[in-house]
Parts: sequence; structure tokens; C-alpha cells
Amino acid sequence: MNDKDRDKMSNNSNLPFIPGWNASLESAFSAYKGPYIPGRIVTQHKTVWNILTEKGELQATISGAMRKVGKQPVVGDFVVLLDQSDLNSYTIVDILPRTSCLSRGSAGDLSEDQLIAANIDTIFIVTAVGHDLNLRRLERYLTIVYSSGAKPVILINKIDLTEGLPDDPSATIQEIKDIAGDVPVIALSALSKTNLEQLDPFMKPAETIALIGSSGVGKSTLINALLHHNVQKTSDVREDDDKGRHTTTVRQLFLLPNGTIFVDNPGIREIQLGDSSDGIDRTFSDITELAQNCRFKDCTHRNEPRCAVREAVDQGVITQERLDSFHKLNDELAFQADKAEIGLKGVEKKKYKGIALARKYIASKRQ
Repeated sequence: MNDKDRDKMSNNSNLPFIPGWNASLESAFSAYKGPYIPGRIVTQHKTVWNILTEKGELQATISGAMRKVGKQPVVGDFVVLLDQSDLNSYTIVDILPRTSCLSRGSAGDLSEDQLIAANIDTIFIVTAVGHDLNLRRLERYLTIVYSSGAKPVILINKIDLTEGLPDDPSATIQEIKDIAGDVPVIALSALSKTNLEQLDPFMKPAETIALIGSSGVGKSTLINALLHHNVQKTSDVREDDDKGRHTTTVRQLFLLPNGTIFVDNPGIREIQLGDSSDGIDRTFSDITELAQNCRFKDCTHRNEPRCAVREAVDQGVITQERLDSFHKLNDELAFQADKAEIGLKGVEKKKYKGIALARKYIASKRQ
């Protein structure tokens, strides 16, 4: 990698060579004096993080103070490291401010979302022709991407598999465009490198792009194609469902020759929405716009009279399936919010019960 590429990746030749580093991060880091260095999380393991710094790629653990408060960095985070290189030791002591955060609801936790990646500019939602194409799943992905603060782009991979088949995929692709609104939709083949040039407008120096999608849709193959050599393990496509076998097991950050930063993610099996209420209106912007013409401002678009949304369904402007999906995701968000509130109340109840027991114990000792 030459100096020109290094300058592209750090946005400014006067700043440290850390992919995506900028003046705002430099200002935040300036509060740290002494043996501290900045870095960016490349890979996250159970208790160890790989971090790219000016010294190269290092491994570090998090400080006891961060562990105590449950503060953990994710891939893409910019962090502050305590540099004890004389002891061959590096410790993450803080996470610098995030510009975006991709997360999803955690099925096993009542109150907190599961963080996936941070400081992402654009997110490629990767699907594939055949069995994986699912409009309702794409709506879920769009919801969590919009809520993250990143810009979504939909990639329809494996279009080479449609050659010679009687079914024309163009109708399905149009259906995706109909629900995508102004989100770019690109059909390509990572394996044959067909239409990869259509990704060029999104791949800019120091920009960070994350890939999300189901297992086997070709995310790792796309990374390999863009890097022009194999860095991610891939497997053959299964004949029964057109999917590649699951290969990516950890999130990882890659640097492209032009300075673009890519984050590959393992396939997401279950897309819990978590706190994605901000993303619903943007994902269903057509319904949101129609709702402005409803008779009642708080119209639920179910049984109210003079509902502009239901009238649009009757007229074929939007499909019943899309409205059903809108209701389903809103109901799910409401349920998650109620569940979180119940969970927090349970925590508070347990907390005050513990305090009461402690007071009772202290009182008994004084007697």
C-alpha cells in the first residue's frame, strides 16, 4: 500500500493513518494525554479485539472499568488504547463518538439492542435471485438500516443463475424497486463480476460500507471480487435452495485499494427490529404520505372510515401484503417496547427489593 492510498483512507495526510479517521475524531481524541493511541476495530472475538492503528494491527482487551459498565466496542468503532507496548500490552479504555450504529433487537434481552457495527456510511443489503428473494424480509432490513443512520442500497446478487431459466426475474426486481422508494436497487453477479461497476458511485475513499443479508447470498464472494483476490472463504451453491453454504463467522473490516472500507457480516438468521421506530416511516414512506390524507390524524389504517391508506389498497396503489407488513412491524415494535418497559420495571423491583433486604440485614446486626 502506497502513501497516496494511505492518505485517501485517513481523509487527510496530516491525520493518523486509520481508515475513516477525520478531524472530528481527532478533536475527540485530543482529550487524552499520555500513553494513548487511537485505533479502529477490525475484528471482534469473545474477549479480544483486533485493532488497526498507526503501529499496524494490534490485539487488545477492554479495561475493567468498561467491562463493569457493560461498554463493549464493535467492528467499525474508533477507540482509545492505553499503549503499554513495553509490556506488549494494549487496553481499550474508551470508545470515541459514533456517527451511526447498526443494531437489531436481541431476542434474549428485554431492554438492549444487539450492536452489529458502528460508524457506517452506507449499508449494502444483499439478497439473491431465487429462494432468498423476500420482500417482507427486505422491509425489515430497510427498517433497521434507516434507524442506524446509514444510507441503504439493495443488491440483488446471483443474476447469472437466471440465465436460461423460463422465469424472467425482471418482474421480481421491479417489485423490489416498488417497495424500495428512492433506495438504489442494483442487480449483479459477484461471481461473474457482472454490473460491479454500478457500485462505483458508493465506493469512495474513507467511506465505510457494511454488508448485511442472509447466509449464502454471496457477501463474501462480493468482498473477494472487490478486493480482486480471495480473503474470505466461500462455498459452493446448494442445488436445492440456490444458497451458498454459510462461511463467514465473524464480522471483519477490509480495506479496498481505492480507500473504501468494507465490513462483512455473518448471515443474520433472525431480524429482530429492536428500537427501530425511526426507520418504519422511511421504509413505508408511501403509506406515511398517504396517511396524511386520512380523516383522523391517529388513524391506524385498520377499520377507520375514510382511511386514505385502505382506499389506496382498494385502488391497487399499494398491495394488501405491504399494508399487512406495515401493521406487523408496527405491532412488533409496540410489543418490544412493552416488553422492555416490563423488563426495566422488573430490574427496578429487584433493585429495591435488594436494598430493602440489605437494610433489614443491617438492622438485625445492630440489635
